[in-house]
Amino acid sequence: MGKMKISRRKWVAALCGAAMTLSVLTACGPQGGGSQAAQSGQEAEGPVNIQMFAGLFSELPDMNDEYWSGWQEMTNSKLDIEWVPSGDLNTKLDLLLASGQLPEVVSTTDFTRPTLISAIKNGAFWDLTPFLGDLSEYPNLKENLAEDALKYLSVDGKIYALPRSRSRVDGGLKIREDWLKELNIDVPATMEEYKDALAAIFKAKPGTVGHLFVDNPTAAMQAGFGVYNPTYDDAGGLVNPRLTPQYVEMVGFFRELYAEGLMSKEYAVMKETQAEELFKTNRAASYGRPIWWDDEWEKAMRKSGEEDAKILNLHLKGPNGDDAVALETGVSGGFYISKKVPEEKVKQLLAYFEQTASQELTDYAYYGKQGVHHTVEDGQKVLTEQGVKEVNTTSKGAGVLAYAKWGKVISASASKTFNDAKIAEVEAFDEIGKIDPYRVVTVESWINAWPQYDTEYKSMMTKAIVGQISLEDFDAYVAGLREQPALKQAFLDMAAAYKQFQES
Repeated sequence: MGKMKISRRKWVAALCGAAMTLSVLTACGPQGGGSQAAQSGQEAEGPVNIQMFAGLFSELPDMNDEYWSGWQEMTNSKLDIEWVPSGDLNTKLDLLLASGQLPEVVSTTDFTRPTLISAIKNGAFWDLTPFLGDLSEYPNLKENLAEDALKYLSVDGKIYALPRSRSRVDGGLKIREDWLKELNIDVPATMEEYKDALAAIFKAKPGTVGHLFVDNPTAAMQAGFGVYNPTYDDAGGLVNPRLTPQYVEMVGFFRELYAEGLMSKEYAVMKETQAEELFKTNRAASYGRPIWWDDEWEKAMRKSGEEDAKILNLHLKGPNGDDAVALETGVSGGFYISKKVPEEKVKQLLAYFEQTASQELTDYAYYGKQGVHHTVEDGQKVLTEQGVKEVNTTSKGAGVLAYAKWGKVISASASKTFNDAKIAEVEAFDEIGKIDPYRVVTVESWINAWPQYDTEYKSMMTKAIVGQISLEDFDAYVAGLREQPALKQAFLDMAAAYKQFQES
């Protein structure tokens, strides 16, 4: 995909939200700085009220706390947000879209979700293209987004959403570096060395889980097995990654880990919160999650009795030499505006989102107020106790934000020394990582065809990993799916869409 740079393209984006538990309405004061588009209308009419569905990735926020009061004051807004727990986000989104009872803004993290694409095609959301034009009135959206951000989030060449900007370098395959040193184990560089290291840790620390695997295989593992290498069938169709021979090979690797007791026996029903707790309390050796958690999790490990706890994000090579590094698109979903919103209100919402894409608001989203949420140490902003409580993943969920290359790598609660070392640890990832091609584009034929196979596929994969069926049986099952007429047509359509994306 090439090295990240600031995009000046006209495209803008897509994604959609979810919701649930509680809405809170808060008042605000005068607006801070912003573009001409952001200031026009809002200053004359007062704070803009915004109803939104958005993901909840931490404790339910107090919308009257110092952070959210400041955000709303700076953006001259009053936010009425229904926060949806991240684990329920897709389910809630599907229900929301089916009901047709949309809030003014819907935010989500999966811009290729079938129900979302269908809702867009059925006219549930505004086509923002005529409003945005050449982006000359929206300089932050024009200058501060990830490369191709607006392409990723377009549907049929039209802009239906504004992006949730996030770092391309995000997840890492973590291992307990302190345990490697304690047991005199070399840092693994290949998949086989990784498995051997887990086995050695398990032998020395009985009861420890080796590899934590929840729901889908860690993206880094998929990249390492070549799953994200675009793979075409004999007809020229772009095969879905999970239906490739490489994926079957990866399932075989997990089958070996499971057979040797190096994965949790309950992995198939484990929740992300349970896996995180295992890792943070020194009961697991390896886990694939966002890199920026490392400082917080190391501190939790030390509180649980491991004073020398240290996390390393591995750079493994797969069996065919592929780098086990996965990248995000730079766009973690988007903000969609319901077609029920009057045209004049759409302009107000766009002015709000334009301002949230400024560097000023982005810095605030990551660090909050100086002296309240952060202090400055050695030239770096470091969160205070109040900052740790109020500034988190959820607090970044109400605005576009400017693209930050290391935004999901560095920790706002860590020292400059820690963060500099963490960047050095993963500095090469942005150049060598792969993006799942099926996360770049989607087509209606795939959206319509895959759901009827999805549940059975997941069941068969689990059976193959835990040994209830042979790997050969799983391979034959996957090969059979590749020959299904509806899927073969979807592969062809995906190949055409992917080519168009690359050439546009």
